Amino acid sequence: MGEGYERIDLYDAKGVARIGSHYGDILKAIGEDPKREGLKRTPERVAKALQYLTHGYDLDPAAILRSALFKEDYSQMVLVKDIEVYSLCEHHMLPFFGKAHIAYVPNGCITGLSKIPRVVDAFARRLQVQERLTDQIRDCIHDTLKPLGVAVVIEAAHLCMQMRGIQKQNSVTTTSAFTGIFLDDPRTREEFIKLISAKLH
Repeated sequence: MGEGYERIDLYDAKGVARIGSHYGDILKAIGEDPKREGLKRTPERVAKALQYLTHGYDLDPAAILRSALFKEDYSQMVLVKDIEVYSLCEHHMLPFFGKAHIAYVPNGCITGLSKIPRVVDAFARRLQVQERLTDQIRDCIHDTLKPLGVAVVIEAAHLCMQMRGIQKQNSVTTTSAFTGIFLDDPRTREEFIKLISAKLH
């Protein structure tokens, strides 16, 4: 798929038909009439939406990073903060969404800044749990760029907590994952936390 991250505008027709047929049965099971005007095309629309929301399975996050690798002697922290995150919880297939803050300290190699958010999307557009998503982003950047360290923090609200179950509308879940200098040097980790907490723009 090109450099590993083309947006999906074309849908798998067989997949849409297969998923859509199941959603027609689901509409009947909850007491709806899938033949009424407002629902006639709902199974197809849901099937297309689900294909898009999970298109990360078709992406190679490491290839995304490798598509824009540059040799550079810069050795200070590179931080991309407030990256929008949209994903589906694998337990109830309800959305969770929020922001990711990602930093790395280069070790002779950098990547294009736009590639970091693309890596987030590649992992987020799958059925996920926030904890695994955080680790996958960290590991991909660490293994591909081989930097001196990687830091990832994700803050997200989960609709499975807000719409059902405990129904706590204002709860936010924060997860973090670090490697290298962010683990070994408290000053570097503190600088990262300070920067993602500051309002610099």
